[in-house]
Amino acid sequence: MMSEQQRYKLHWITAVIEMLKTLKEAILPLVVLVFANGWKGGGTGLWYVDYLSFIIFGVLIISLFVSGIIKWKRFEYWFEDDELRIESGLFVKKKRYIPFDRIQSLDYTEGIFHRPFGLVKVKVETAGSSSLKQAEGELTAITKEAAKRVEIEMAEAKKRQREVSVVEGEPANPIEEMPLEEHSNFRKIFTMTTKDLLVLATTSGGVGVILSGVAIFLSQFGDLLPFEWMFEEISAFIKFGMLVVAIAVFLALLGVWILSVGMTLLSHFNFTIELDKEDIVITRGLLEKKKVTVPLKRIQSVVVVENPFRKLFGYASVAIHSAGGSIGQSSKINLFPIVKRNKVESYLEEIFPDLHLEEPANRLTIKGRPFYYRIDFVWMVPVIGALTYFFFPYGLFSLAIIPVIIAFGMWQHRSAAYDIIDNQLTMRFRGFSLQTAYMMKKRIQSMEMKQSYFHKRKGVATVIANIKSGMSVFHANVHHMDVEEAEKILDWYEKGWSATDE
Repeated sequence: MMSEQQRYKLHWITAVIEMLKTLKEAILPLVVLVFANGWKGGGTGLWYVDYLSFIIFGVLIISLFVSGIIKWKRFEYWFEDDELRIESGLFVKKKRYIPFDRIQSLDYTEGIFHRPFGLVKVKVETAGSSSLKQAEGELTAITKEAAKRVEIEMAEAKKRQREVSVVEGEPANPIEEMPLEEHSNFRKIFTMTTKDLLVLATTSGGVGVILSGVAIFLSQFGDLLPFEWMFEEISAFIKFGMLVVAIAVFLALLGVWILSVGMTLLSHFNFTIELDKEDIVITRGLLEKKKVTVPLKRIQSVVVVENPFRKLFGYASVAIHSAGGSIGQSSKINLFPIVKRNKVESYLEEIFPDLHLEEPANRLTIKGRPFYYRIDFVWMVPVIGALTYFFFPYGLFSLAIIPVIIAFGMWQHRSAAYDIIDNQLTMRFRGFSLQTAYMMKKRIQSMEMKQSYFHKRKGVATVIANIKSGMSVFHANVHHMDVEEAEKILDWYEKGWSATDE
């Protein structure tokens, strides 16, 4: 083992990164300070009063920089007793010991401060984390050689642990018995083309993220923004005519869309998937390059998502749900953010050779079809009535909602299906996008069958399969199926699984 007691330091750029990280967290009170007081006072004649905001701002920056230096100086890590040990703290020194056998993956990020110096940020992910917002351990800025040293130490520690297990009579994992040098034999599975990247960027949901961010900003600074002045200006602007207003709104939305496209292009640039016997490695990003490792043994389900708009161009996406990690893996991982639909099966067969990727054969009968639109119809009746009453006769156009609701419900009913092959359950269901979930029985945390009073009268039920997804749960479901079919699924689950599924 390499110098067990030798301690390692982070790169000095860590001090700058820590300062900027703290400044980001303090941006809210800083903005409030500037908005409330301005950069100058009211001309009192006392320079330190007139420039109070400027002085406070300068002191804050200096304090953050000093604290960043102290954090960098006090941070050390080393390897001892098959553990990664970290000692850190600004005022109170903290020690964290992470056994290598608990580490699920090492995730790498190369930001704009890392690349000029050939550095990476390493996040240590374990099967369970003590925090929902932080990784189990983080090395903010180390050289790539140092990151490789962490990998080697982890691999050697796990190898020693396996040797001890074999001596004590415990069965060893055949995959993990390979020589150390064979563990890094990655092969490239998928690289997103420029065309695919452009399709992803132009059809992504980033617009909603930007607009929600604006809404959060307005809610935080509502007391400081001059809404009355803004309302007067907007009222005066509207007087120019609806055409001008429509053009302005269109240009604003176009600007937000262009910003969304740019963000997606930067974040998914050079998206690559590599595979070895144990892990999937996903690399992406232009300005900030990220590398995420997903252990194959932690993957709980595979979900193929077909957005109707992207389906017109022959595209789909694939997500996986993992039981490990809490940072970046709290819900789902986009294995293929966008991929040609006719290539999905070939890619998945290469990564998951034991998965049955056939279309689910068992469709729903006509018995449960009315339930797909009946509830939505009941909710919309008061809305239609109110629109018709208050905006008569134009409110009568709201009656067009009825056939839309019915057509959408019938579309959902027609899409729903399921299948059971050996120890695998496949469920297909639709919100707006069509989702096909492939789940092994041993990965399903629980199964539920729900029946309302009206369900019982018609002999239908809803079946829900609950899959662990990071720190949360993914729900795959088929609504309003024949109760006999629902009971078959529950019987299949309750019988347990065979040894061939291990």
